Amino acid sequence: LAKHPEIKALMKPDYNLIWVVLLMVLAQLTAFYLVKDLDWKWVVFWAYVFGSCISHSMTLAIHEISHNSAFGNSKAMWNRWFGIFANLPLGLPYSISFKRYHMDHHRYLGGDGIDVDIPTNFEGWFFCTPFRKFIWIVLQPFFYAIRPLCINPKPISRLEIINLLAQLAFDVAIYYLWGVKSIFYMLAGSVLGLGLHPISGHFIAEHYMFLKGHETYSYYGPLNLLTFNVGYHNEHHDFPNIPGKSLPLVKKIAAEYYDNLPQYNSWIKVLYDFVMDDTISPYSRMKRQLKGEVKQD
Repeated sequence: LAKHPEIKALMKPDYNLIWVVLLMVLAQLTAFYLVKDLDWKWVVFWAYVFGSCISHSMTLAIHEISHNSAFGNSKAMWNRWFGIFANLPLGLPYSISFKRYHMDHHRYLGGDGIDVDIPTNFEGWFFCTPFRKFIWIVLQPFFYAIRPLCINPKPISRLEIINLLAQLAFDVAIYYLWGVKSIFYMLAGSVLGLGLHPISGHFIAEHYMFLKGHETYSYYGPLNLLTFNVGYHNEHHDFPNIPGKSLPLVKKIAAEYYDNLPQYNSWIKVLYDFVMDDTISPYSRMKRQLKGEVKQD
């Protein structure tokens, strides 16, 4: 910032995010209606080919909203309510809990017992062969859901209860209107999209140390178009209050800080290398013993 103070001008809400999320919710509602009378094989097909992409993209929209990118820091609660709305087509309550844990991830990256993005010792010990690592990738959404309860359980908040009740009401309404196939499409799309899926390469690409000494990596490939530029991950951790839309400008303005860092051009290759490289496993993360006062959401 001292060298490039113009970056401060990028620290503002991305109001286009609101309209993108609205269109994504509308797209999924349309899909829920269209799949209700399809054969099961086609429900599964469209859940993976289309629903999974929209669902994973929506989780990254929720990531943006967790940083108050939709309405700005001055309207934090507007972002929380909008996150609950964006959560609806995923089928499972996620937004409010993600916000609480994700802020810890940014404040205490790699913090032992705090950052639940770090796999458990069991994951590192058990998922250590190519086949087991493949299964670990398939089951990633389950580990991301269960891991916080094992590593850093938090008392449930009022907003999490509201998130849960709103989600249950939405799911019941979809079942009542269009039946079990629409519910299956919704839930299967979320699970498949966060598991064995090209976009899921970002989970591993972001912080797994393929090169010693480098714990955060950026990806500059085309899938950033579907993921609100989450691939610009070094830039995001440097400036978490800059919306994803503007992160390419950060890289352009401060190119001397980013261009020479290790980077990826393919999330699919990241998944392949993770499975096949015997030197990489869920253990391949930087873990820190935190000192001093720790403040959590």
